[in-house]
Amino acid sequence: MARLPRLSLGGHPHLVIQRGFPAQPLFVDDDDRRLFLSTLAEAARAQHVAVHAYVLLDTEVQLLATPKDESGIGRMMQAIGRAYVAAFNRRHGRSGTLWQARYRACVLEAELYLVACMRHVESRPLQFGHADMLDYPWSSAAHHVGRQSLPFITEHPMYWRLGNTPFEREAAYRSSLERALTQRETRQIEEAALKGWALGSDHFVHELGKHTDRRLRPLPRGRPARRHAGSA
Repeated sequence: MARLPRLSLGGHPHLVIQRGFPAQPLFVDDDDRRLFLSTLAEAARAQHVAVHAYVLLDTEVQLLATPKDESGIGRMMQAIGRAYVAAFNRRHGRSGTLWQARYRACVLEAELYLVACMRHVESRPLQFGHADMLDYPWSSAAHHVGRQSLPFITEHPMYWRLGNTPFEREAAYRSSLERALTQRETRQIEEAALKGWALGSDHFVHELGKHTDRRLRPLPRGRPARRHAGSA
């Protein structure tokens, strides 16, 4: 089956997943993680991409970000790949790529899925054996609950709707973060990101369809119903 072109549209949030090989960690130590974050901040600024949330795990990076134009995410990820992989290889005396495959991404409807995707990204350490996502130092969770300030994080308007003051927003987000997403919500978000489907309402998908010829949702399962002889 032919691979669909990657979907990317300016002005809409994107959930981005980049994975490494299971036997080759993306980060050997905290210096690697700091290097990746500085590379991310520089690339996002250069390509006019607003980063809303992130998590760095041993074999996976997830980002929630809004590009100014349709090529911003691709250019940012390309810049990160060139700079970080080259620096990682120099530090650790190796060669070759770190990435298992090209990055995956989906466009999402902010009103319905922005906060849910933030929760998905920032709760990922729990799935990798970490006891407390708020104490995990390599995600944006602590920023959103007021424990630290990350200058390269741009808070999305949907986050601002959580409260009228920073304290109200932080408390409301912490409460939502501590409520685990359902299995159905997690599966829906991950499938959209890994397969490149639009994540949103029927109206949202219809409006996106005006800007691209690419298929935005999976085809219905099963064969079309067979028409009986003599039917209209």
